[in-house]
Amino acid sequence: MNSFQLENVNQKILLVCPPFTQLNTPYPATAYLKGFLNTQGVESTQLDLGIETILRLFSKKGLEELFAVASENLDEASDNSLRIFALRERYIHTIDAVIGFLQDDDPTLSHFICERNFLPEASKFEQMEDLEWAFGSMGIRDKARHLATLYLEDIGDFIVELVDPHFGFSRYAERLGISARSFDELYKELYEDQSLITKMMLSILKDRIEAEKPTLVCLSVPFPGNLFAAFKCGQWLKKNHPNITIAMGGGFPNTELRSLSDSRVFEFVDFITLDDGEAPLMTLLSHLDGKTETANLKRTFTLVDGAVKYCNGSTTEDIKQEKVGTPDYSGLPLKKYLSVIQITNPMHRLWSDGRWNKLTMAHGCYWGKCTFCDISLDYIKNYEGSSAMLTVDRMEELVAQTGERGFHFVDEAAPPALMKAIALEILKRKLVVTWWANIRFEKSFNYDLCRLLAASGCIAISGGLEVASDRLLKLISKGVSIEQVSKVNENFNRAGIMVHAYLMYGFPTQTAQETIDSLEVVRQMFEMNVMQSAYWHRFAMTAHSPVGKNPEKFNVKIVGESIGPFANNDLQHEDPTGADHDQFGEGLKKSLFNYMHCVGFELPLQDWFEDEMPETSLPANLIESYLAEPENRELKQTAQVVWLGGPVEYDMSECTLTIYDKKETIYLECPIAEGQWLESVLQSMSTEEFTFKSFIEDYNDSHLEDFESFWKDELMEELREIGLLVV
Repeated sequence: MNSFQLENVNQKILLVCPPFTQLNTPYPATAYLKGFLNTQGVESTQLDLGIETILRLFSKKGLEELFAVASENLDEASDNSLRIFALRERYIHTIDAVIGFLQDDDPTLSHFICERNFLPEASKFEQMEDLEWAFGSMGIRDKARHLATLYLEDIGDFIVELVDPHFGFSRYAERLGISARSFDELYKELYEDQSLITKMMLSILKDRIEAEKPTLVCLSVPFPGNLFAAFKCGQWLKKNHPNITIAMGGGFPNTELRSLSDSRVFEFVDFITLDDGEAPLMTLLSHLDGKTETANLKRTFTLVDGAVKYCNGSTTEDIKQEKVGTPDYSGLPLKKYLSVIQITNPMHRLWSDGRWNKLTMAHGCYWGKCTFCDISLDYIKNYEGSSAMLTVDRMEELVAQTGERGFHFVDEAAPPALMKAIALEILKRKLVVTWWANIRFEKSFNYDLCRLLAASGCIAISGGLEVASDRLLKLISKGVSIEQVSKVNENFNRAGIMVHAYLMYGFPTQTAQETIDSLEVVRQMFEMNVMQSAYWHRFAMTAHSPVGKNPEKFNVKIVGESIGPFANNDLQHEDPTGADHDQFGEGLKKSLFNYMHCVGFELPLQDWFEDEMPETSLPANLIESYLAEPENRELKQTAQVVWLGGPVEYDMSECTLTIYDKKETIYLECPIAEGQWLESVLQSMSTEEFTFKSFIEDYNDSHLEDFESFWKDELMEELREIGLLVV
């Protein structure tokens, strides 16, 4: 069978995302699967166990239980934890109000919080930046949210020290899942006594199981920080509801468990699926209904005769992007998520502030060449775009479903042509949304395209600058240069779109000089305000990347065991020709934190590091010199001409073209013939599409002469600045 429609499914499905991912918005995996199951006529429910556990823990009753447990472990507590414990009544008394405030239930509390007399304060407040500089006199709600976030983080530190060392707001027991080639440590920990947090989590799961009575529980595990909690859920289900089938999928299994052989894993789950989950879930449902043999499951591990077996006999095709349906967030507590502000940088905060509907424009990566990336895996190598109309259809459906107009496109890299088409479709429908996306810093992001994206509601982009060295950018096959990234970032900046860059250090053969020069590039980009936010990652060699598959090509050696019976992805390696990369992490992090807050640009790079570092070899005006060069863009005849300015009127008696822009009314002197033509053609653009070729032809058909001179005229330069785009 190549494809089939599920019929008469006899399973009740509960889709679960275990703790923890984000506080501000649900991780979308279960919503994606629920949306797909809707297209098949299969009912399902979903549970974000992370936010539910957080809300139970961070409540009056939860903190009372928390401090009771902590009281037994005070003998070796730090001064900070002793202070928090001494102030426990203040925390218990304020927690419900703070959580309500972070859920936007009571914005009036912001004044009380900002007085700094309401919340108890511990060590996180000692590191607090200048709030007046960060928020000004008008940003009182944001200032209060930042203070409330520090308050929660103080409690989080207290939990880690005295109650549960595995706790983290966006992860749980992450250390046990990272590079765990052996299942031994994780397996041992799963049979230790339950912590307060796991007890709360399992209590919530118990209530939901009793209410829903599912026959199949699907655990989505996107990250190492969800793995331990997922297995704890499976362990509890096996003990208390042995008739419920348990399946696991998601980003962690897709990358880490591709060579799984440890049978003990199946003491906690029954099936583990790989890659896109829709088709494997279809065949699993068919199997559970007795219609499909075990051998004919799709990309699924299970236990057969006591041994782990990978079953992939199904001929069912994967579901096309256009057929997966619209994500369905119903059943999730959308109004209960917490908008927190961990740091005040306006771009960086998007990951933790506000609730975003998650969508993808395309499946996979259209570039698919970066040598550090897992480009051999399906979720990257199998590129398939959606149509702009379908994407915007889904946006409209989600606005109606959730009441939220914010979208985060979580593509590996959103294709510029599709972004343009989506922006045009949003404007055509007069849809009011805000959105941000992950991109490659393509040269096709010219100023006009960036302005079009901004007009459609794009507020920010994130992309991989990675090693910020032209030699290394070529080595990783990134397909960009420092000069190109600088110019693209400037185009976004001029259009009012914020830029976040993913940065990397420690790539094979990277020298100390190249690392310092990369930092200098970053410093200059922040100083020139063509980048607003960034994050340094230490290079990790993975088994599914070109570097991991062919280390000798990159002058690097794999050390230790490369394959174990459990998780296999990160590879330990030696870099004989590169620098000692361990010495850079703290300095890169410290300098970046300051640059993101617009301070420290004048300091020598050496000041950020404990060890002696070389001076940068780059000129101090490198980025400035790149930005000073003209764009020299060649306009294609097939490009679309778009008018973003307001209504246009031409007054022949005054020879004046009047434009009613959103901010102001603009008057431009214009000859009669050209003015009448501009009034007509700009008004027509609200209902008709013009290519640059048809725009020129319309000009010539109006018996006007010398389009090239007219296009370069000062009048047209003003119109282009107002909103006449060629994209």
